Amino acid sequence: MFDKIKQVINKMDFDAILPQRKVALDVLSQFIQEKKDNNAEVLLNFICTHNSRRSQFSQVWAQVAANYFDVKAACFSGGVEETAFNERAVTSLQRFGFKIAQAGEENPKYSVQWNNNSQPFVMFSKMYDDVINPSSGFAAIMTCSHADENCPFVAGCEKRIPIRYEDPKNYDDTPLESAFYDYRSFEIATEMFYVFSKIK
Repeated sequence: MFDKIKQVINKMDFDAILPQRKVALDVLSQFIQEKKDNNAEVLLNFICTHNSRRSQFSQVWAQVAANYFDVKAACFSGGVEETAFNERAVTSLQRFGFKIAQAGEENPKYSVQWNNNSQPFVMFSKMYDDVINPSSGFAAIMTCSHADENCPFVAGCEKRIPIRYEDPKNYDDTPLESAFYDYRSFEIATEMFYVFSKIK
């Protein structure tokens, strides 16, 4: 794992997560644990309206956390609309130490890497039911209130888990833009590491 990402992990404090927040996160941990106990695939699909910021952060950090804690899990993301992986979110991940390469201009695909020993992760904005995402047996983690409220049925999901985050988009083009993207990314990272730290 790249040194800068290790430094981010070392700053995480699970005690800073509010008790009521842990209740929601523990539902996700339980889903993962039950799958693992039954030798079943752990498939997680993080869903947000545009699949551009929060769901992308969640997918990346959940996959890193799974690898860190040696839990076999495949993490995905999608939206109810297709837009693009927001460049501000991409830049935030780069500040955290990820190596990211871009291919294409309109809804570009990004190659994301957090260590030298694994294949890069390809990320781009897509519908939650895109062909590269699981079609059954997965947990649908709803990362924004709009998608959670306006997508009452997620085809193929085994369990629907709302874990909502405030949209860093609210700070676009303000002096606080970078700080709030990094804040949201770190919050999601900490919570995903908390989730996977509980898997035995």
